[in-house]
Amino acid sequence: MTQGQKNTLILVGIILVVLFTPLLYLKATYNSLVRMDETVKAAWAQVENQLQRRYDLIPNYVETVKGYAKHEKEVFIKVTEARSRVAQARSIDEKIAANNNLTAALGRLMVVVERYPELKANTNFIRLQDELAGTENRIAVERRRFNEAVKAYNMKIRSFPTNLIAARFGFKKATFFEVPKEKKEVPKVKF
Repeated sequence: MTQGQKNTLILVGIILVVLFTPLLYLKATYNSLVRMDETVKAAWAQVENQLQRRYDLIPNYVETVKGYAKHEKEVFIKVTEARSRVAQARSIDEKIAANNNLTAALGRLMVVVERYPELKANTNFIRLQDELAGTENRIAVERRRFNEAVKAYNMKIRSFPTNLIAARFGFKKATFFEVPKEKKEVPKVKF
């Protein structure tokens, strides 16, 4: 092999490396974004599982409370309306807003429960309340996991040069599942 042929092979090798390195980077970055997007979707699915569990428990809980607090009709209507909005929500943003609304309505229902000591002693109610409290804890855990996945994903699609690839292939910023404003306020206790 002559010196000219060696130089040609070296030049071809350099050209191939220069051409394929960006393609390999593009492939690795794209696949990483797909994995992170799927992680966000899987985390949201877990949140939805727990939200569905709460959604299914609410009618029994409301009916038990209704038996004791017949004149608290407005609170029951608000819970029922909020639960209905959860069922109608389609996008993640709509589901987050509807479930935050339901959380606020359940908070008002809890205030009603506090007014009826005989209700708080009912074993069916206690069991339902424990199940609902356990579900609320599961929701909090899954919401935290979802928000961690959203944070990692959003940071990745906003980082340079990944942001160029993310924009080119249509990867959009994910929405956090944040605590509603009503829950951030300190409750007022009156005696």
